[in-house]
Amino acid sequence: MTTTRFFNENNRSCLIADGYDNFNLALHVGDNAIKVKNNRALLISKYNLPCEPKYLEQIHSNICLQASSDDCVGDAVVTQEKGVVCAVMTADCLPIFACNQSGTQVGVAHAGWKGIVNGVIESFIQQFESNDLLVHFGPAISPAAFEVGADVYQQFIDKDAKLDQAFITKGSKYQLDIYQAARIILNDLGIQSISGGDECTYTQKDKYFSYRRDGAQSGRMAHLIWIE
Repeated sequence: MTTTRFFNENNRSCLIADGYDNFNLALHVGDNAIKVKNNRALLISKYNLPCEPKYLEQIHSNICLQASSDDCVGDAVVTQEKGVVCAVMTADCLPIFACNQSGTQVGVAHAGWKGIVNGVIESFIQQFESNDLLVHFGPAISPAAFEVGADVYQQFIDKDAKLDQAFITKGSKYQLDIYQAARIILNDLGIQSISGGDECTYTQKDKYFSYRRDGAQSGRMAHLIWIE
């Protein structure tokens, strides 16, 4: 029997005592590199990971990589190899976990609003051999905290008119439900088994990093999945 494991590392216990407060795992946000590398080593030890995760250089694209690839520029990663850890990092964007029903193919995607518009969800799902998938949403920003302008709204509508259902009008602005936007796209791809989507990185300050709340000194959370 194949076993798949996934989790969101959101430990904010004080392992770093500077502005990036706590267990930041990202090297690209200006944090102390030695501390971040120590945090990554602690992550491997804490969860007894089978290997160092495949960390990506995320660019809000539609690029999905195989974990075995030497490339690291992209926003989603998949694997069919046992003991290979796929990872993305977020601090408001939506992490999307997926695996097939037999647990022999897994992956995770980083889906911010730009990535969604650019087609990252479609590219991610197309890497799977079947759309009979189990999907789980990790923590992201809630619509009440995610106000966007008409330009963002229009980009979603230009992509698919049904994505209007993911917005709430608020005067001249809009509140974006990134969870709902992802659900609409996944449903159109034939995926119905979707869990998660009830957390808010912005308001749950004791649990999650949030770029919109904390600005440039926000850390990043890692979201990992692998086949045992």
